[in-house]
Amino acid sequence: MEVSADKLRFLSCGDSAVTVEFAKEMSEQTNRRIRFLAAKIESEGIKGVSECVPTFCSMTVYFDPFVISRKKLEKRLAEIISSYEESTESKKRVFLIPVCYDGEYAPDMDDVCMLTGLDKKQVVDIHTGTDYLIYMLGFLPGFPYLGGMDKRLEAPRLETPRTTIPAGAVGIGGKQTGIYPLASPGGWRLIGRTPVKVYDPDRETPILYKAGDYIRFYPITGQEFENIAADSDHTVEVREEI
Repeated sequence: MEVSADKLRFLSCGDSAVTVEFAKEMSEQTNRRIRFLAAKIESEGIKGVSECVPTFCSMTVYFDPFVISRKKLEKRLAEIISSYEESTESKKRVFLIPVCYDGEYAPDMDDVCMLTGLDKKQVVDIHTGTDYLIYMLGFLPGFPYLGGMDKRLEAPRLETPRTTIPAGAVGIGGKQTGIYPLASPGGWRLIGRTPVKVYDPDRETPILYKAGDYIRFYPITGQEFENIAADSDHTVEVREEI
């Protein structure tokens, strides 16, 4: 299915950036279009373009107005988007992330159960039963903004955010779930923790995944958590699907 360029909105962001607005609400289809545009800009190497910043429903493109005018850039971006077809999609990559949902690793599990009316087993079963699309990365290096969480798990953020959340904490904030890649403040309700370093500045590729990939959580015991955390050679399984 081709994307009609006349449905796009180009919004000025000063004299050296333009935001391409694809839609008003987030969806997987919109996200695929944004990723397609970002990949094409990178592969074509459009002269004058210095950076692309994708979000849920739009992408901001930074450019040098002395190299390419905004009018010419918008025309080229519209041409690229019009060439998009669903058949151009690549394989789906799913990162299988282990999570311990027990005890100290899940300090807000009881609250989430109370707020949702579910028991712990139901929360874990539902949370691990979905492939979550990574819409974008932000807030912290490697923090994945995930889409597709079951509505039954929706729970409000904490009224008073924690000053410190451990690296690997898995939480729920409103309609979303995600992983804290580094120790940081945060207001999401913590239902588990992964021993996997989703962000490691010493790795060749510091961030484990990228926007457009998927995450699938699976439950582990506290002992398994410790074993994986102690294993410097642990490799995250990645499943590829068409």
